[in-house]
Amino acid sequence: MGSNGAIITLTTDFGAADPYVGLIKGVVLGINPQASIIDLTHEARPQNVRQGGFLLWKSYRYFPKGTIHVAVVDPGVGSSRRGVVVETPRGVFVAPDNGVLSYVIKDFFDGELPGAMAGLIPVPPGCRAFHITNRSLWLEPVSATFHGRDVFAPVAARLSLGIAVSEVGEGAESLSCLRMEPRLWEGGRLRGRVAHVDRFGNLITDIEAALLRPSVGLRVEVKGKEIRGLKDFTRRGRG
Repeated sequence: MGSNGAIITLTTDFGAADPYVGLIKGVVLGINPQASIIDLTHEARPQNVRQGGFLLWKSYRYFPKGTIHVAVVDPGVGSSRRGVVVETPRGVFVAPDNGVLSYVIKDFFDGELPGAMAGLIPVPPGCRAFHITNRSLWLEPVSATFHGRDVFAPVAARLSLGIAVSEVGEGAESLSCLRMEPRLWEGGRLRGRVAHVDRFGNLITDIEAALLRPSVGLRVEVKGKEIRGLKDFTRRGRG
C-alpha cells in the first residue's frame, strides 16, 4: 500500500514548544523524502487520549482514501501496551493500542456497536489490525518515552513506501477501546460529552448532528447553564 508521495497526518499532544513534532517529521522524511506530512493538531491536552482520538475522528474522513494517520497521545508509553496498525476502507491508522482510535473504530461497525464499547472489542468488519512487533522497522535504540519518534514514525514512513500492513507484526483480533456509550434519546433527554473546546471557545460535543434538529422547546444544559433553542450554522460554510 502507499506510494512515495503518500499523505501522513499527525495528531499528538506534543505542543509546539519542544522539538518532538519536528523530530517525528525528520524520521519520516529520512525514510521517505517524498511523503506529504499534514499536522492535524499537536494541541490535544497532555495525555488526554479521548480528546486526541475525538479530534482525529472529526478530521480523518476529509482526507483521501489510503491516507496514513499517526496518532500519538500516549500516557502508557514505556509500559506493556503495544502499538497497532489498523487498516480500514478509509485509511490506515498507526497508534498506541490505548483507546485513541476508539471514535474511528466506531465508524466501521455500521451502527451496530458491541455493547457499550469499552475494554477489548473485536476488530470492525472490513478492517484488519496488526500489533507493531516487527522491530526491524523501528529506530534503535528505542527510547522508553518517545515511541512517536522511534516506533510510530518509522512504521508510518515504511507503510507510505508500500510495505504490506501485515509486515508490521502479528495480527490482532481485538483493539482497546474507551467507553463509548451510544448517544440515544431516552425519555426526552439526550446526554453527550463536551469532547473539545476550540480556540474560539466553541464547545464541541460527541453528539452526532443527525440526532439534533432545530425544534421548538429544545433546551441544552451544560454544567447547570441552559441554552434554549438550536440554530443550524452549517449552511454558512463552517460546521
